[in-house]
Amino acid sequence: MNAFFHLLAPLALMLPAATAVDHARSLPEGDAAQLSVPAAPMSRAAGAEPFAADTYFLPETAGQVRIEERVTVRIAPRPMPIMPSMFAQDFDPPGGGPRFIEKKMGKCVPVAGIIGVQPGGGNRLIMMMKDRRVVSAALSKSCQSRDYYSGFLVAKSVDGLICQGRDQLLARNGANCQVSGFRQIIEVGD
Repeated sequence: MNAFFHLLAPLALMLPAATAVDHARSLPEGDAAQLSVPAAPMSRAAGAEPFAADTYFLPETAGQVRIEERVTVRIAPRPMPIMPSMFAQDFDPPGGGPRFIEKKMGKCVPVAGIIGVQPGGGNRLIMMMKDRRVVSAALSKSCQSRDYYSGFLVAKSVDGLICQGRDQLLARNGANCQVSGFRQIIEVGD
């Protein structure tokens, strides 16, 4: 019933207008002139063309179109038990456990190869890679790794790499830091 009413409501509203038009057509020609509405005077500048409704709704032509694409990659935090000895170079832990050293590596790391990140000590981020490597990223001196507890965002570059001195890592809390260097963390053994 309710849907039927919604369908017929517009027709019911147009009914009085239809009867008025029929009434105006049935009047003699002299009386029909009294029903017409006189046009309001239109003021326009000399030489200006009258307003045309068909040209008003045409789309404006664009002189220049600019399309930008921006892709941001989010690297999520990944919990992984990391021993404190991983942060110290050539530190020999008591009890004869595994020992870790940091080894120099290239200046760039592939973004697609990072599967997780967690804050390290001071200004270092520890990144776990798909190829089972563990990489330490040193941030610029004014940055703290604890700001990156929930991962980071990085703008995807054309080459798909995060490079030292070039790319900015944006933390969820608003911190924005550059990477000053990468080092690979390697287990030396017992």
